[in-house]
Amino acid sequence: MTTALDRATLGAYARLAKLDVWDYYLALPLAWTLVGGRGTGTLLLFGVGTVLVVAASVALDDVTGHRDGSDAANYGPDAPARRLARKPLLTGELTDAQAIRFACGCALAGGAVWLLLGLAAPLWTFVLLLVCLLSSVQYSWGLRISYRGGQEVFLAGFGTGLVLCGVGLVTGELTPLVVVEAVLFGLGPLLFGVYSNTADAAGDAAVGRRTVAVLASPAGNRAFITGLSLAEVALVVFAAGLGVGPWWFALALLPAVAVRVAQLRRGVGLGDVLRARKLGLLAHRVTVVSLIAVNLLGGAA
Repeated sequence: MTTALDRATLGAYARLAKLDVWDYYLALPLAWTLVGGRGTGTLLLFGVGTVLVVAASVALDDVTGHRDGSDAANYGPDAPARRLARKPLLTGELTDAQAIRFACGCALAGGAVWLLLGLAAPLWTFVLLLVCLLSSVQYSWGLRISYRGGQEVFLAGFGTGLVLCGVGLVTGELTPLVVVEAVLFGLGPLLFGVYSNTADAAGDAAVGRRTVAVLASPAGNRAFITGLSLAEVALVVFAAGLGVGPWWFALALLPAVAVRVAQLRRGVGLGDVLRARKLGLLAHRVTVVSLIAVNLLGGAA
């Protein structure tokens, strides 16, 4: 019985840490290919720290959502059991105190790994690591960045920062292609998140969480999403046209662009934001695979 309870508790902590959502962690293999396969040990340690930092951030987000009632509104009793199980505070498997202790432990351990690695890196890398760490743990806690109109900036900025830090820890140097790929990576979580925010707008508005979906009119929110999607495509085209990447860079990203267009049609054109949100995950993963392929084929040389 004790073993079963322990396993159940461990499973609840894994769901609190959202270990099944690994899209931010794709920054590590992308950075590895950008630096030519060097620094494997460094990037693995950076990955351990990243998992811990992200776990702290999402756990604190769950605590805040549980306390202010937004999670109860967005994950109500009519939600599918599998979806509701992603919120172990709502299901009563964990308490707020347990979640806070878990988040604090993860933040301290992950932050220590990051900053120790950063001591041997250029100053800009250390500073960026510190910014990513402090902003992530205050996403819904402390400064409550996501509640004060900064959610969209954080979603893109954190992903971009992970790629830049990964490269900085190994080489300390940034190239135009590294920056372009980092921004494309950062746009992935953002173009998933804006559809989630659209679906959760009513619950977020009720607790004062100021996302674009809450602050803008429905038409304004659709225009915002459309603009972000077009900006991503434009970045791919300009990177190829200006010689930032190889001449075939845009061709390599065509599958990712196609999924993004399908997502835009589904979410903005047809209004099916839940399906569009799923397509956002696919678009991000296809983008990362395409960028890794570009780098392995010599595009980052």
